[in-house]
Parts: sequence; C-alpha cells; structure tokens
Amino acid sequence: MKSFSNTYIFVFSTIMVVVVAALLSTAAMVLQPLQEKNIEIQKKRNILSSIRIENNAKNAEELYDKFISDSYVINADTEEKDESLNAFEIEMGLQMKKSPEHRSLPVFISSLDDGTKKYIVPVHGKGLWGPIYGFVSLNDDFITLYGAVFNHDDETPGLGAEINTDWFGAQFTDKKIFNNSMEFISIDLVKGGADPESLNEVDAISGGTLTSNGLEKMLYDCLGSYQTYFKNQMKNN
Repeated sequence: MKSFSNTYIFVFSTIMVVVVAALLSTAAMVLQPLQEKNIEIQKKRNILSSIRIENNAKNAEELYDKFISDSYVINADTEEKDESLNAFEIEMGLQMKKSPEHRSLPVFISSLDDGTKKYIVPVHGKGLWGPIYGFVSLNDDFITLYGAVFNHDDETPGLGAEINTDWFGAQFTDKKIFNNSMEFISIDLVKGGADPESLNEVDAISGGTLTSNGLEKMLYDCLGSYQTYFKNQMKNN
C-alpha cells in the first residue's frame, strides 16, 4: 500500500508539473505580444514627454504619428545615416556597452504645431540600484535643451526615484550642453542647489547623490556620443 501511495504521489506530481509548465508557457506566448505593445507605447510616451507633449496610453500612438516626423540612426564613427537600422528598435543600453566608434545612435525629429523642429536622443546609464534611462530633446540650434524625461527600474522611492518627476525634468529646459566657446559641457547636477545663472547646472536630488551622479555621467556619456553630429548639424543650419 505504501509503495502504491508513493507511486501515485510521484505520478500525480509529475503530471501537475507538466500541466502547470504548459499553462505558464501558453500564458507567456499569449501575453508576449501585449507586453511588447505596452513597451512600445511606453517608449512613445517617453519620447513625447521629452518634447513636452502631454499624453496617455490611449492617445500616445496617435500623438507620436502626429509629432514625430522622422527618425534615423547615425554611425557614431562616420556620423552618416545607417539606412539598414530602425531608430525605434535601437536599445541605447546595448549601444553604450560598445566602444564609442561602434555605437549606432538613434535620432528622432519632431515637428511641433508652432513650426519648430526638436531633435530627440535616448540616454541610458546606471543609477544606484539599476538602470536609469530616458530621452532628451534639443532645439534646432543643437545647443539648448528643450525637454527631458527620465525613468528607472529600482531607484529608492522619495530619493533616487525623483528623477521620474515633473519638477526634476523641468529643470533641464533651456539648459545648454555647449558653452560659448562651443566646447561640450553636458549638464551638471549640483548638490545643494544649482546657480540659476549657470548655462548647464540643475539641482541634484536631495538624498539621492549616487543616482544624481549616475544621471550626470549618463548625460555626459550619451550626449557626448552625439557631439560631433550636433556640431555638424550646427554648420548645416
């Protein structure tokens, strides 16, 4: 009887494991397209937010099609467009792991209702506990920031997670990434308060020093990858 009982438990357990695994696999396959769509919509929302377009999950795709007029990928080494790549599909986190000359850099172009053009680039780096990322938009002088939006996976609520707040992103508007001598200076996050007269300073996050440092480095590394492209565009304007 004991042998029968043990065999029954073993067979039953095996069947349950197989059934549960099959159900989980099926659920994953069914949900994957939905998950991918949600990721796509969130990316479009972030791009729109970087150009200060209010949006939600329902209207993001429509607004994206309205305001994003073009996109392309440039080769960091030659600054030429790579027509074989789709800008939306490029993962900046993977590109930043490559040496600078081997990076493929996405550029998104927005045409706003007032007729102005904004140029949007992704940024990706390391925070205190995990990745931080976002999008930064520039005016067509390629010097002045128009907007910025940042996000994170694991930063501390109330501290490093503040990079995802409106007040923090709003600080970057009208800041400059080149000085008057056309030297690349990126953006400095200043602990204790930025100088209001500074070209490129914003307030760091109180209590979030390591996240602020990570974001400052992210901007320097990512925007710095585009600096030759930016300067070339200035010459063409």
